[in-house]
Amino acid sequence: MTDHSKTIHIVGGGLAGSEAAWQAANMGAHVVLHEMRPERKTDAHQTDGLAELVCSNSFRSDDHEYNAVGVLHEEMRRCNSLIMQSADKCKLPAGGALAVDRDVFSQAVTEALEAHPNITIERSEVAGLPPKEWENVILATGPLTSPALAEGIQSITNADSLSFFDAIAPIIHKDSINMDIVWAQSRYDKAGPGGTGADYLNCPMNEQQYNDFIDALLGGEKTEFKEWEDVPYFDGCLPIEVMAERGRETLRFGPMKPVGLTNPRDPDVKCHAIVQLRQDNALGTLWNMVGFQTKLKYGNQAEILRMIPGLEDAQFARLGGLHRNTFLNSPELLDEQLRLKADPRLRFAGQVTGVEGYVESAGLGLVVGRLAAADALDQELSPPPGTTAMGALVHHITGGHLADETNGIKSFQPMNVNFGLFPPVEKPAKPEGHVGRWRGPDKAKAKKLLMSTRALKDIESWA
Repeated sequence: MTDHSKTIHIVGGGLAGSEAAWQAANMGAHVVLHEMRPERKTDAHQTDGLAELVCSNSFRSDDHEYNAVGVLHEEMRRCNSLIMQSADKCKLPAGGALAVDRDVFSQAVTEALEAHPNITIERSEVAGLPPKEWENVILATGPLTSPALAEGIQSITNADSLSFFDAIAPIIHKDSINMDIVWAQSRYDKAGPGGTGADYLNCPMNEQQYNDFIDALLGGEKTEFKEWEDVPYFDGCLPIEVMAERGRETLRFGPMKPVGLTNPRDPDVKCHAIVQLRQDNALGTLWNMVGFQTKLKYGNQAEILRMIPGLEDAQFARLGGLHRNTFLNSPELLDEQLRLKADPRLRFAGQVTGVEGYVESAGLGLVVGRLAAADALDQELSPPPGTTAMGALVHHITGGHLADETNGIKSFQPMNVNFGLFPPVEKPAKPEGHVGRWRGPDKAKAKKLLMSTRALKDIESWA
């Protein structure tokens, strides 16, 4: 019989909260998952489903040998991750990336959690700090943490939560795309999970078209927020017009880079810039604009985006927009078990801790769900080894930062998983027959393989 005196209360039904609930319940703990939708809506969500994907439908690279996020995917799979199980069932062609049908994905997660005998889902808001009688709590409220909860945290920590804005990319109806101009091709013809090597739609631009587009972006009317004069955007999710303000060529070296793609209608002419679209649902009727987050006002936005060749008559299922993000100064506020130092009954998971990205949020939910369950069941459990992707993320948000005696933690910012967070490895052996110094891309690739191999070996014992 379940000991309900040791119930784990999880606040927030996003990716982190959903994964935490699944992991804790599978360890035998009783879980109550609190999700405020549909009782209270948010500015970013469209549905009432758990684990709804708001910004993009991509989980990024699925390469578990040479890409850190791919390593994180594989670690989570080996830890029986609900998020990865659901993603694998709902995947769409996306080159080397793992992209999903967002509606089917959310439905799969919701149904699995609703069916679990150890999980109760309560559709109501937890306003402010959780009740004192809740002894084991995971706060996974994500980038849309309510002001009441943020104020509650501040009241017991005397520390400011940091806010910034994430911009959402537009989604286009495929039948409004001009396929006489646009062509299908993945960058470098790379085929990923369920892909063919022709999984993106590409809109070509010559130099004049690109410059006209940049001028329009710079002159377009943007959403302004008087309460926040200096908006500290996360660099991994910058609005396109903010990138354009940093230099006219910035977009050509970012989401509009023309490398690895050849226009079959004019193969001898190199495109000056290319806008890519990625499939957004299983039917292939909706496509999102890759890296095209924007804060342009709606009326101006559609007009400017239709300047892109192939999108002259584009019809938008969703235009781009902004939503507020909140994250903690985690290195100062959380211990290595992801507990709030000022109130250890409260653990935090997901983006509110300062990890960035869907998979990173879910991965942290996986770790925190297991840590909370171990407490509830009177077991001992440490976070994953720092040599793993999940362990590296935990270290990043709890101690991987420069500090000084006067100012405390310096420059804590949201972070995607990357090999720079992993401990160094021994220098890889020089290939047989190699003459002279060994350096450059081949050596870097060999180091990544050593790191990923070590991570997957070390996660097995923790899992």
